[in-house]
Amino acid sequence: MKAALQLLRVGYDRLTIYLPIVVAAALALGTYWLVRSTPKFLDPVATEAPTHEPDFFMRGFVVKSFQPNGELRSELNGKEGRHYPDTDTLEVDQVRWRSVSIAGLTTRGTADRGLSNGDGSEIQLFGNAIIVRDAATETSGKLLPRLEFRGEFLHAYLDTERVKSNKPVTLIRGNDQFTADSLDYDSASGVANLQGRVRGVITSPPAVPAAKR
Repeated sequence: MKAALQLLRVGYDRLTIYLPIVVAAALALGTYWLVRSTPKFLDPVATEAPTHEPDFFMRGFVVKSFQPNGELRSELNGKEGRHYPDTDTLEVDQVRWRSVSIAGLTTRGTADRGLSNGDGSEIQLFGNAIIVRDAATETSGKLLPRLEFRGEFLHAYLDTERVKSNKPVTLIRGNDQFTADSLDYDSASGVANLQGRVRGVITSPPAVPAAKR
């Protein structure tokens, strides 16, 4: 009997020694089971950057934008148009474009291809590009001569009323004609900055006949 009690005590002592290990192992197994049983959430999908591919097409279209007072600001139409979401630009084949300044001056342009930004404040013309502003009279009575720009590339800015080109361009102002390798024309000041090989032909105004005495 005494031997049995001693054996039981030894077994109990060993159990108390290994009990923490057994409990820790059980907790680890339980945690592993919970992790395996928990439903997995979907991995976040990275948003792909938009590619330079058109997201819609237009044919035989007209796009108009208006000033805050409701008056026409610009009108863009062409044979076919493609919108690119990555740059928010509209590319137009056989483009025809018209804009009206705040002062009421109308400017129009044509080209083989055009590229307009999202809000229509800029238009780039490529291939046989022509921009024309007809002769007009300001409210002050000042006469503005007809302006015509020609080249393989012209960039018009509606907000600042500028025309730029980094390629050879021809400027016709009234009866005068100039050619240059680049152009920066500011409508507000009426100054055309011509650079590169600049050539010009200035026509003298017709002589005013003397009054008869």
